[in-house]
Amino acid sequence: MGAQWKAKGKALVADAKGKLFGKLVKEITVAARGGADPASNARLRLVVEQARKASMPKDTLERAIKKGSGTGADAVNYERVIYEGFAPHQVAVMVECLTDNVNRTAPEMRVLFRKGQLGTSGSVAWDFNHVGMIEAEPATPGADPELAAIEAGAQDFEAGDEEGTTMFWTDPTDLDLVSRALPAQGFTVLTAKLGYKPKNPVNPANLTAEQLEEVESFLAAIDANDDVQNVFVSLAG
Repeated sequence: MGAQWKAKGKALVADAKGKLFGKLVKEITVAARGGADPASNARLRLVVEQARKASMPKDTLERAIKKGSGTGADAVNYERVIYEGFAPHQVAVMVECLTDNVNRTAPEMRVLFRKGQLGTSGSVAWDFNHVGMIEAEPATPGADPELAAIEAGAQDFEAGDEEGTTMFWTDPTDLDLVSRALPAQGFTVLTAKLGYKPKNPVNPANLTAEQLEEVESFLAAIDANDDVQNVFVSLAG
C-alpha cells in the first residue's frame, strides 16, 4: 500500500481518469498562484507535466492555469487543508484536501471519520516524514534505481505501486531538482509531488482479514470525497 493509499480493483478504473483530471485541475489551479508560466514556476511545471502524461485536454489545462493565476473570468481560490486521525484499528492517516469551502469540507470529514478517529493538528503528523515523492519508470533497459537515486540526489528509493515503477524519496526542497535529474539516469518521471511517508508503518499481517477490510473500506470512503487530493496511511506493503 505504501505511503500513499490508492484504491484497488478494476471496477474503479472507468471512473479513475475523470477523478484524476479533477484532482490535477485543482493542483494546477493552486500552483498557478505562483505564476502562470511553468518555465518560471517549478511547482506548476511538475503538475503540468503530470497532466500532459495523463492526456488532459489542452483547453482544460489552460483554463485551470487561468483560474489559479487570476487571469480567467472564473478565477477560484482553493485552500489546502490537512486532516489527521486514525482509521479503524489505530492505523494513522493524513488526508490532504483542496477545497474552496472549508465550512463544507470540515463537517464532511468529521462524518467520514466516525468509523475511525479524527485528531487535532499534529496528532499523527509526528509519525510521518514530509517528503518529495517521485514515481518513475525505466526509460532504458537495465536502468539501475540505486545508481539513479545516488546520482540524482534522492534520499532513498523502493519499488513503486505499479509493476516496473520505482518510488524515489527526496527532501521536500529537492523535489524539482531530482525530477529534472532522473531522466539523465535512464528514468521517466510519471508523477512528482510532496507527501507524507510513515515512520513506523503497521504491518498488515498484524491485522485480520476482516480488520484489513474495515481499514480499506474506511480509506475508500475518504478517498471518494471530492475535496480529497491524497490519502497517506501508516500501513506497510
